[in-house]
Amino acid sequence: MPNDPASLICSVGSEASALTDDEIRGHIDAFLEKMGERDDIMIIPPDYTRFPSQAGKITQMVCEYYNFIVKGDFKQPSTADASATKSSSCQTNITILPALGTHAPMTPTQIESMYGTQLKEKDPFVVHDWRNDVVTIGHVPNQMVLDATRGMVDEPWPAQLNKIVWEKRKHDPEKQKHKSLVLSIGQVVPHEVLGMANYNKNLFVGAGGVEAINLSHFIGAVYGMEKMMGRASNPLRSILNHASEQFLQELDLWYILTVIGANESTGKLEVKGLFIGNDIECYNKACDLSLKVNFTMLDTAPSKVVVHLDKDEFHSTWLGNKAIYRTRMAIADEGELIILAPGVKRFGEDDKIDELIRKYGYVGTDTIMKALNDNPELKDNLSAVAHLIHGSSEGRFSVTYCPGHLTQSEVEGVGFKYGSLEEMSKKYPVDKLSDGWNDNVEGSGKFFFIRNPALGLWATKDRFE
Repeated sequence: MPNDPASLICSVGSEASALTDDEIRGHIDAFLEKMGERDDIMIIPPDYTRFPSQAGKITQMVCEYYNFIVKGDFKQPSTADASATKSSSCQTNITILPALGTHAPMTPTQIESMYGTQLKEKDPFVVHDWRNDVVTIGHVPNQMVLDATRGMVDEPWPAQLNKIVWEKRKHDPEKQKHKSLVLSIGQVVPHEVLGMANYNKNLFVGAGGVEAINLSHFIGAVYGMEKMMGRASNPLRSILNHASEQFLQELDLWYILTVIGANESTGKLEVKGLFIGNDIECYNKACDLSLKVNFTMLDTAPSKVVVHLDKDEFHSTWLGNKAIYRTRMAIADEGELIILAPGVKRFGEDDKIDELIRKYGYVGTDTIMKALNDNPELKDNLSAVAHLIHGSSEGRFSVTYCPGHLTQSEVEGVGFKYGSLEEMSKKYPVDKLSDGWNDNVEGSGKFFFIRNPALGLWATKDRFE
């Protein structure tokens, strides 16, 4: 590897940009060339819930660079192409560990859709199990946690990481000529738990363990989601940054970050920015662009917001409640949020968390905090507590869920209003709606429509400041 490569390798893009696949490939290839020869690569991309991130394409580009797969079209290569990869002369070992966090493992169909037929067939994928596959690599001091939780939690934060990732810090030249290269790939976008998504969150949460995820989610909830979202600098991010500086230095770790936005004319998603580096400068530059691209400041608070959840991306309220998180700073008092959720069939991604959501419901911070004090099972699952806090409107506006696979009693049992997906889809035909304000739908009045809440944050100026 060349001596001391710059910490920021690539920083391209703007609000008006629409980076092409060839442009992205050029930057990826140039970066990998700077990394020198490698015989072992660990890739940590997002899972299917971050499909628009373009991390699937970038992962394939990395694999193509090392001749692990044949250059394809990112969709479904022919049988001939796929078989050609099997006889490839690639000498580089590649492992792909999707940053699942608490999410369910990716299905073969999702893997093929996001990462292509060739990678599905070669199967370099490892499933991260947040309850069993981790090691604690260090602790962030009590005082940082105490400050972040306003004195509620006085214990160190455990930095946890998937064991396979952690092993990549080791290098025995007699067994492996070059040190393992670890690539964390993902999209920067406003986020409910950490203010802005990705960077070291991909490691400590996406490839982290129960204790770390539980406490980090709880810290974010206690600090306050409205004060967190859209802010790159906050107490929880400071905790993760401390852990990165203290515990990850032995890894040859690089971040490949994208910023994704919609074309104003066509609505088609575009890569607005690409940032590659090994420290916080890369992340901060991505955050600066993301806030320009993904944050919508409204002059008027809508009294009705309709949000659509893609049936292939959102299968649970754990994921689908982004419809609540990302719009709560925009919706008017006494307003209404309608969530069209054709793919939602459960509450938690994890069986235990699904059970807790059904038992305690989205009933508001005060009620959940009282339940936390009285129930050990909640104390052992603080990420569920945080989720229940995040998913409540605190009585300020109503939430009507219209799921494809949950019953009325199930939805009402967790504290939401129930809406018929069939009826609401007729009233709010997604294929005929425009992102933003709509007032031409018969019988619906004026409302604000969001096609994919995972791609942004919406707020009025008074609530954001």
